[in-house]
Amino acid sequence: MAATLDPIGFWFLRHGETDWNAQGLSQGSTDIPLNSVGLAQARRAAKTLVGIGGIATIISSPLVRARVTAEIAAEALGLPVAIDAGLREVEFGEQEGKPMGDWYDDWIAGDYTPAGAETFVGLYTRVVAAVNRATAQPGPVLVVAHGALFRALRLAFGHEPNVRTPNALPICCEPPADGGRVWEVTPAALAPE
Repeated sequence: MAATLDPIGFWFLRHGETDWNAQGLSQGSTDIPLNSVGLAQARRAAKTLVGIGGIATIISSPLVRARVTAEIAAEALGLPVAIDAGLREVEFGEQEGKPMGDWYDDWIAGDYTPAGAETFVGLYTRVVAAVNRATAQPGPVLVVAHGALFRALRLAFGHEPNVRTPNALPICCEPPADGGRVWEVTPAALAPE
């Protein structure tokens, strides 16, 4: 894939849990709100980010589950939230609202795209551009977005893409210090509840 991330570190935060996450359903672009667990997760992530310190900019997906997670972090950090539509979750087409299946590997490989869905290559290209816009802002930047979106970022980082990202766990994403290809992707230790 031709698009590459600018070598600027940032923090990534997947939104808190939704009812569809809890039920194992594909959300995609369906705008599902956080549930009570997700709100608690977002508050804990915000507390963790305050402990990390230094975040200068917060940029979020426009979807409510990510935006509310970002707003909770922003309130704790005393920062505004900017929205970038390029950070919205992938369109999963006919798979949205259905149980998560075993089709992700084929989708990532480009061998299968659900009817009405965005290709993995399309997601990858869109997400790399959005993160590059984000990291051009004063940093460190916190990007608040989605799980399938982070799979595309994992590929851009030089990692295996099809790995589930936990809800509301801040992840430090650092470019390789040696000028190589593989980024450091380090989850933060969550603040005590």
